[in-house]
Amino acid sequence: MSPGSNHLPRKSEIALVERLRAKAASSASGRGLLAGIGDDCAIFNPPRGRHLVFTTDLLIEDVHFRRSTHSARDAGHKALARGLSDIAAMGATPHFCLVSLQAAPWTRPAWIDGFYNGLLTLAARTGTALAGGDLARAASFTSDIVVCGSVPAGCALLRSGACPGDALWVTGSLGASALGLATGKGPAWRRHLRPEPRLGAGRFLRGRATACMDLSDGLSIDLYRLARESGVAAVVDRPLPVFPGASLEQALNGGEDYELLFTAPAAMRIPAVRDGLPFTRIGTIAKGTAGRVDFFGTKLEALGYDHFR
Repeated sequence: MSPGSNHLPRKSEIALVERLRAKAASSASGRGLLAGIGDDCAIFNPPRGRHLVFTTDLLIEDVHFRRSTHSARDAGHKALARGLSDIAAMGATPHFCLVSLQAAPWTRPAWIDGFYNGLLTLAARTGTALAGGDLARAASFTSDIVVCGSVPAGCALLRSGACPGDALWVTGSLGASALGLATGKGPAWRRHLRPEPRLGAGRFLRGRATACMDLSDGLSIDLYRLARESGVAAVVDRPLPVFPGASLEQALNGGEDYELLFTAPAAMRIPAVRDGLPFTRIGTIAKGTAGRVDFFGTKLEALGYDHFR
């Protein structure tokens, strides 16, 4: 967030950067950041003996949120939650984020403040410092977030480690976000507006899971991705933990649940509930065509969300 940028009117951008700098100051203290907002680059001192992990996620108006349904704080929360969910899937701990924001003509300073308030509330709760970013104007609103985390060296959870015979698990419940989007009310709607990244569950799975990823696009397509990366097939032959009121279609293909999908050796003891979060076994990893998923004896097509379909 450089005050010398020409993308926004100089006076307004400087004022906005200073407001964000003040908001982010508490989140940056004691997080390994040597320099943050106000310089051309952030400087981070990585923890010794750990590998850094990075992810990036877009939040696009009318794709990931709507002004008519999402408040500015909801949008800011969701922008960071999407990135933190990837960090959780690696079994990592978040350290800082960089946020680039493309403001639309309708975007007013109060809305931008609300966006960052929502983002920083989640950042404070998860120990994620706001270290910088960029500001610009364009025809529609988009934000791009980069999140940096770390994991003990050699302990990152990957999609590629599933082996035949492993048990197949998911955290939480499936279909809540799709149900919320369809109904616009109740607990499912709140789950759609403000997804909860499963950071604690991801760290718990280090040394227990053989493969892991977050469920952002729907179980059907994300399970296909995990099985394909691992060079295995998957068999779903146990009931899914469907969110109350959601359909099986929403649980399989709805997307944006941000739960964790993981595999573990069949003998590994995984609790039914940990810190209030259910863990449900839904099937088994098998030998077979890489990426093939059988759902109660029938091939499951990868029909979750695909931006390019």
